[in-house]
Amino acid sequence: MLKSNFSGFSLEVGTDEAGRGCLCGPVVAAAVILPKNFTHPFLNDSKQLSEKRREELRPFIEENAISFGVSFIWQDEVDKINVLQASIMGMHRAIDALKITPEFIIVDGNKFKDYKDIPHETIVKGDAKYLSIAAASVLAKTYRDEYMAKIHQEFPMYNWAKNKGYPTKEHRNGIREFGATKYHRKTFRLLPEQIKLDL
Repeated sequence: MLKSNFSGFSLEVGTDEAGRGCLCGPVVAAAVILPKNFTHPFLNDSKQLSEKRREELRPFIEENAISFGVSFIWQDEVDKINVLQASIMGMHRAIDALKITPEFIIVDGNKFKDYKDIPHETIVKGDAKYLSIAAASVLAKTYRDEYMAKIHQEFPMYNWAKNKGYPTKEHRNGIREFGATKYHRKTFRLLPEQIKLDL
């Protein structure tokens, strides 16, 4: 059973991101403040849910949240600042997008930087422990998946609609055959045999 609150503050925001391990596309982050009585029978860490379940949950979360924000950190930014910094920046921007200033921030994972003067706590596997982080993980994942399905139309040979840009065998075979696109992250090792050149 996921807990509804960590800090005791009523305006507690949960935040999470999706797409860190992908070879292409953005890192997408979300931040969600839920009301105290929020429940849903199958809200859980988005990785534990089917795509269909996540898509059903998204409008429910958006309609019932006190406030939510979503942000995209594009692949060129990820290349510039590295994926960890991109994740943290994404979470900050998602909190920026809230209509209400939270009193406390709970973060999935173990890395975060101070956001304004609002206290925060990092929680490893937080998306499987707290409802607001689980809700943020669902939003981040569904927004990112939707975007990957859109750019799949432009480059169908990588099958991003299915692999979402993760380093699957199929995706890597596509890179081998067709090379990298403008959506690929240049600083990532796109192929296992790739050698880093000192330029």
